[in-house]
Amino acid sequence: MMHLLGVQSMTNGETIMASAEIEAPVERIFSALVTREIEQWWGSADTYRMADWSADLRIGGRWTVVVRMADGRDLPAGGEFLEIESPRRIVQTRAYGWDHPTLGRRQTTVAWLLAPTARGTRLTICHGGFAGLGDAATEHAEGWGRVLAWLQAYVEAERLAAA
Repeated sequence: MMHLLGVQSMTNGETIMASAEIEAPVERIFSALVTREIEQWWGSADTYRMADWSADLRIGGRWTVVVRMADGRDLPAGGEFLEIESPRRIVQTRAYGWDHPTLGRRQTTVAWLLAPTARGTRLTICHGGFAGLGDAATEHAEGWGRVLAWLQAYVEAERLAAA
């Protein structure tokens, strides 16, 4: 039985806030966000999957990934780490290496905040840089809700398999 706890995602048209509680320690969630493990949980067969994840996990370090679409197209994305406070905070730039239909190649900034809770970790995402692109903000807010649900389901399955 899956316990997907309160995934929330919203936007004011310029910034996205998304959060979820995940039943795993902060260190476990941090690792899932910054290692090649991201390829295991981020995506689904009917949307897209992450592939070829690479990260130089330091301030100023670059990260890259290939977004492998369900139709087989490979779309690159990447950015730079601006802040890293392991295991509590990651701030990074993000841009597509292709012309996204609503965002283009605009660089945005994603902050991941991880806080311990009685049940595990409260993961909050603040994604900014959408000023003037309300449709892109709405689309990405929906996307962050899916991403958090994928991570929750992955960690929950792992926890149940270990029990």
